[in-house]
Amino acid sequence: MIHNFSKSNSIISHYLAELRDCEIQSNPQRFRFNLKRLASAMGYEISKGLTYTDKLVTTPLGESDSKVLDCKIVLATILRAGLPMHDGLLEVFDCAESAFIAAYRQHHKDGTFEINKEYVTCPDLSGKALILSDPMLATGSSFVKSLESLEEHGQPGEIHIVSVIASEYGVNHLNRLYPHVHIWVAAIDEELTAKSYIVPGLGDAGDLAFGEKLQA
Repeated sequence: MIHNFSKSNSIISHYLAELRDCEIQSNPQRFRFNLKRLASAMGYEISKGLTYTDKLVTTPLGESDSKVLDCKIVLATILRAGLPMHDGLLEVFDCAESAFIAAYRQHHKDGTFEINKEYVTCPDLSGKALILSDPMLATGSSFVKSLESLEEHGQPGEIHIVSVIASEYGVNHLNRLYPHVHIWVAAIDEELTAKSYIVPGLGDAGDLAFGEKLQA
């Protein structure tokens, strides 16, 4: 259930290299573009495992036996860093519904933090394919908190997590709590610092995409 694209060469590896590169990532527009097209490439890979049905399509010159998507999809993302990835997935699944979660780390003086959730908007998920995106899967806490909130809106038929970089700890934590969930990542990094930042990672994806924020 864990799909790690760094296990083989693809254009995703190239997009990831640009996202990590300090010089290239200093351009916010380029950073957002790389998040978007990486998510589109992952969305294409996800599409291979979804359900399809036969459809007879009429062309100007005749008829064609075709395969069309036969499942309803909800694309969810964690604000704000996930927005470019959401756009990329929408380019693949253009008829999908959308859900948004506002969640962030609330840091404490002792260096610990908790995930604060301020806002959730979501359609009915019952029986649908839920695809939840966010660039970083560090501890997995944001994804867990988001899934708990989203599943209050119905039980999806299948769940896919889409992230750029994950830590080994985060993947194992999420996989332990949600063993049925598909996890799609461009790379899994070994190190997670005491402050729960992925190393080598790529930095703060939200700040790189949209500018620095005041710390909560």
